[in-house]
Parts: sequence; C-alpha cells; structure tokens
Amino acid sequence: MPEPGWVFRMPSRHQFSQVVEFHLNGIRVQAQGNLHTTLLDFLRSQGLTGAKEGCAEGECGACAVVMVQQNSARQNGSGSVYSPINSCLMLLPMVAGQEIYSVEALAQQGKLAAVQKAMVEHSGSQCGYCTPGFVMSLFAEHYRPGRSQSCDPHATAGNLCRCTGYRPIQDAALSLGAAPQDKFTDRLSQPAPSLSAFSYRAEERLFQRPTTLDECLQILAGSEARVVAGATDLAVESNLHARRFQHLVSVEALPELRVFRETDRAVELGAALTLSEIENRWTSAPAFFREWLGLFASPLIRNRATLGGNLATASPIGDSAPLLLALDAQVTIAGHAGQRTIPLNSFFLGYRQTALAVGELLVSILVPKPLPQQVRFFKAAKRGMDDISTIATGMAVNLDASGRVEHVRLAYGGVAPIPLRAIDVEESLLGQLWNEASVHRAQKILERTIKPISDHRGSAAYRLALAQSLLEKFWWEQHAEAVS
Repeated sequence: MPEPGWVFRMPSRHQFSQVVEFHLNGIRVQAQGNLHTTLLDFLRSQGLTGAKEGCAEGECGACAVVMVQQNSARQNGSGSVYSPINSCLMLLPMVAGQEIYSVEALAQQGKLAAVQKAMVEHSGSQCGYCTPGFVMSLFAEHYRPGRSQSCDPHATAGNLCRCTGYRPIQDAALSLGAAPQDKFTDRLSQPAPSLSAFSYRAEERLFQRPTTLDECLQILAGSEARVVAGATDLAVESNLHARRFQHLVSVEALPELRVFRETDRAVELGAALTLSEIENRWTSAPAFFREWLGLFASPLIRNRATLGGNLATASPIGDSAPLLLALDAQVTIAGHAGQRTIPLNSFFLGYRQTALAVGELLVSILVPKPLPQQVRFFKAAKRGMDDISTIATGMAVNLDASGRVEHVRLAYGGVAPIPLRAIDVEESLLGQLWNEASVHRAQKILERTIKPISDHRGSAAYRLALAQSLLEKFWWEQHAEAVS
C-alpha cells in the first residue's frame, strides 16, 4: 500500500519533469522512458514479467494490471476500486501519480492469493502465457465493492486463452467467495490518487497534463499537440504503426470534461469520462444504452476508453456515433473564442475529420430528453463481443396514436467515410404507417443512399444487405412487442 501520509507532488506547470513517479505494488517508484514507452515496457524492464505482450492493441489481455481508481459506482464517489487495464495501452507518462498493481504483488510470503489458488485448483492454466492477465481481471472482480454473488466470469471478457479453454477459468471464477479482509480490502476504503498537473519531457518530446480547461486551451493554442485521454486508439498507433508524437496533451485531469449531469431536459456526459464511469454514473440509463455498452469493446478497454475520444477519432466504424446520432445528440466544444454546441450530425466532416478547429476541445456530449419511444443498437461483427464492427446502426422511432411515424432516426457506421444518418430514408417514413410495406420502401431508398466499400470485413454488397436487413429487424422487433 502507499506509504502513510505520503502526498504526491508534481512539478509546477512551468517545470518539466525528467522522471515519472507513481506507486507500483505499494512502493513509490521513479521511471524514465520516452513518450511512447508503455507501462508494460517499464514493468518488464524491472523484471516484473508476469504481464506479457500478446497483441499490443488491447485485444488479448495478457498485459493486464490493475489501477486504483475512484469508486464511481457510489453516489458520493467515496472509496476506491481495482480497475483492470491493458498496460500495453498505458503510455508511461500517463502513469504519473497513479497507483498500479501487477500480478507479482498478489502472493504474500509464499502463499498464493485466493484468485491464483482458484486458477491452480481448477486447472485454469496450461502454457501460462495468458494466466497472469486472467488473474488480474479476476482479482479486480474478487475485490469489487458491493459484490454479493459469485465472481462474474464476464469480468475476464477482455482476456483471451488459446490453449486452456474457458470452462476451467469460469469454474475458478465461480468458486471464489467473499474477498478476504486483508491489505487489499483495507486499501479500498481509502480514496484513489488524485491526478495533479504534470509535464514530462524526454528526447525533445513533450507530455503535458493540465488540470483546468483554460490551461489546456492555452497549451493547445497554435500548437500541433495531439490530445489524448485513455490512449486506447493512440497507443495502438504507436505500438503497431510506430507513430511518434512530438507533443501529447492529456485531458484526464480536467474536471470540466468529467461532468455527469442528468436533468429533465438532457443527460450531459463529460468527454473524458470512461465508458465504465458512464455505466456506473448513469444509473437510470435505459436498457438499450446498457446493452450498447456491453457491445463496446471489453471491460479492460472500457476502463480506459472515453466517449469523447471515440467520437473525436472520427472513425467510420466507431461504436458510439450511430447510437448517439439516433438520439439527436449534441456536442459541446470549447476554444479560445468560448464554447459552442453543435448537433453531432454536423460534427463529422470527412474521413477522420471533425468540426474541431485547431486549439478546440470536445468537452461533453448532450443527449436530449425525452428519449425516443423505441431505440435499438445493432452491431454486426465477426465475434459477438469485443470486436470491430462490419456495420453498426442506431435506430429510433416514435409513433402517434394511429401508428404513423412522427419521429425517426436511422444512423449507420461502416457504410461511408463518416458515420451518417440516412436522412432520405427517414423522410420517406415520416407520416407513414409503421408497417412492413413502409419498411420495404425504405429499404429500396436505403440502397440509393449509402455507398459502402468492400474490405476484409465485408463486401459492399454484404454491408448494404446488412443495413437493409437490420432496418427490417428493427421493425419486426417493434411489431412483435406491439402484438404480444
């Protein structure tokens, strides 16, 4: 555990540190490396080789460690949780001020931790390459505050095993009871580390983490800096494509980007909130939203990925845009001229291009209320969970008392250079009876509206057929509910 009474002090905003200080397995450490050194690289350089590199893009979970974070599931935010993350996607400067535990911290005085013992007793390991990652994901689940049932095997959804098979690992998870009263339990009653301002220079490259929006905008003004939050996309560029960034500006410590507000008029989601934090804070979120979150990457990724980051990357196959477009979401953007709010439908300008001007920052996402009567998100991919979509769609409809369409939104990802709404199709449905004939007419218009490409995930014809069939699936689901 962190040394009693120790307070983490970072350099002032005008100084540049030459080291990254953080707590690792209960000990304060100082690390050095370039901006693109990962936490995994550092761990292994220190002889902590339990964490492995399997994919370097957050797919396999062999690199999993846990980070102590604020317990966002509690209304007052008190206490902490162990949050499993991919250490291969955590750039070393981003670890400054954090508290990290690797698998080497679990066994005490030669005695295996309960999670490790369960994996042994249930034959949850063969080659052992992936085992430490599974152990860390299960460790976080074992010590999850408020857990009253058996450990949820889905906590390991971000970990892949290539030889053991998942039944023994599931058996190990289900065998775990309450977490013991030990130092790891005691740690959860204390607050998580609070991130401070931090500037780090290495090899003429610069990393900065401001703590106010004004300061961040000053740094971004006129610079070529790349904004980073969870780095689940940016670190992949670095790891797999050797992309190198001269200047990174982290938004993790900006309170203005970490707001959550729910009123009668809208839900405001801070752009720097992780997907896991949104899930914990929006306790009244409708079922379709929670189902969508479950399809959005893995728990390890959701613990770092932010909603703002997923939108700002402007990927045509990002999972957030289709649903948010269907909900008529808006985005708040801040710059030196002040703040402005625009419809998300106007945010995407071209492939990987957005309405953000140089020096501007995405602050929050606004989901207006009332929500539509019927909303669904569909995702077609090679795997049902934790996979990149071939096509994704968000659909919403309101009907009047006579069964005619008075409001409809049909949004697609993976069918164009940008996520888009099928506006021509929407207009064809307005005022029409919500029936099979109307849907078939809409499908024909959809054929003229979207122009998907062919790639290794699917041909253009396949994507068009999916887009049409998912519209019909949406109607059949609503029809079945109406007549049941």
